[in-house]
Amino acid sequence: MELNKLLRKNIRTLKPYSSARDEFSGEAMVFLDANENPYREPYNRYPDPIQKELKQKISKLKNIPSNNIFLGNGSDEPIDLLIRAFCEPGVENIVTINPTYGMYQVAADINNVEVIKVSLTSEFELDGEKLLQAVNDSTKLIFLCSPNNPSGNSLDKNEILKVINGFNGLVIIDEAYIDFAPGKSLLPVLEKYPNLVILQTFSKAWGMAGIRLGMAFASVEIINVLNKIKYPYNLNILTQQKAMELLDNEKQVNVWVKKLIEEREKMAKYFSKLYFVTKVHPSDANFLLVSMKNAKAIYNYLVESGIIVRDRSKVHLCENSLRITIGSMEEDNVLIQALKDYI
Repeated sequence: MELNKLLRKNIRTLKPYSSARDEFSGEAMVFLDANENPYREPYNRYPDPIQKELKQKISKLKNIPSNNIFLGNGSDEPIDLLIRAFCEPGVENIVTINPTYGMYQVAADINNVEVIKVSLTSEFELDGEKLLQAVNDSTKLIFLCSPNNPSGNSLDKNEILKVINGFNGLVIIDEAYIDFAPGKSLLPVLEKYPNLVILQTFSKAWGMAGIRLGMAFASVEIINVLNKIKYPYNLNILTQQKAMELLDNEKQVNVWVKKLIEEREKMAKYFSKLYFVTKVHPSDANFLLVSMKNAKAIYNYLVESGIIVRDRSKVHLCENSLRITIGSMEEDNVLIQALKDYI
């Protein structure tokens, strides 16, 4: 794979914006370079544009070198940047599975990039050969979500590797829910595949959705492209500081994950016994996709009861299905009681 040939021409020749902090490294006593207000420290200062300290901490956590890490405003930022960097608007395309996370389509639409969707099997499994057959000369990126949203299942690793090995462009694996699927991440093999990009997030297992912190792991060359075109200060100082603090609590996160997996199994058993449920789909995530006879009516009933779930009935292969997040035991018991009253 020759990365420069994949890049849009204007991105190859782009001279990136250089912030004041990009031009300096080391220690200093006085900063008079960025037209900052000298008062209200530390919030008067621009944040570190490349998040060095935070990346070092994440590097130890993920066992991935810092220069293979890009940090963004959620995973949505690297999704958008990858499309902007590699896909010529109105000319080139991306390939995704169907159903999957909706932001790939939204980001492509914003950038005027065609999306080719390849259906999963009726059991939400990936057919790597079928996906590769959908690729054409204008395809630059393939997006795969594993565990997948909204189905919840992990895609077969051998099928994913078939796609990575069979495609000359970039393959992006979105592992937003990977903390709930131990041992299934592709991070350990990242260095073997120069065309592989892995997305992860702190929004799910780590409980940091409110601070918007996503990660992209890739070769140094790909990370350099993302750094080249991102906004100079894409992560604010509050996000960086809070993340540094919360990353010290990995043991608590492991406890939460264990509880949520146990609660997921409990709720799956409960749903499977309801007379109106036709199938509880296998899940490696912190949610369940539940197919039922009258999903819309149950959704409306739950809304009236003050319980919000996601109606996925209009999504391909998800007809008459609700996607239900696993909450705390107390929250799930409220749902159970509401469904008992419905019955």
